[in-house]
Amino acid sequence: MNLVRWEPFEAMNLFNPFPGLFGRPSLAGGEYQDWSPTADISETDDEYLIRAALPAVKKEDVEVTYEDGMLTLKGERRQKEQQKGEKFHRVETYYGNFERSFALPDVIDADAIKAEYKDGMLTIHVPKLEPKKVTTIAVQ
Repeated sequence: MNLVRWEPFEAMNLFNPFPGLFGRPSLAGGEYQDWSPTADISETDDEYLIRAALPAVKKEDVEVTYEDGMLTLKGERRQKEQQKGEKFHRVETYYGNFERSFALPDVIDADAIKAEYKDGMLTIHVPKLEPKKVTTIAVQ
């Protein structure tokens, strides 16, 4: 299983004085900034667990696929309608489409992958295959 290094200062753009010009679009121009859900990956004796935080995302707006060793989460967080008389002073929540992929090891049971969604948390259960038994061959 591949792990991805978390870069806590990436979102702050401290070292890029022109964030809209070199990479992600900024919110100042009315464009949505790319976002990706945070994920925790753990392992038990029987399975790998991937937990992705998807607050304010509806279950029907999430899709989980597995193909050629890659597990992919796709979806969209939709912006709420602005209420009459409501004026935003600051918006720090990212909206729009997201996609996140994870490379899985070969020792998984792809047909038994299950996903469940509750309280803004997507949990994906990736069962491991039974380890192959080592057979000893007598040398003649």
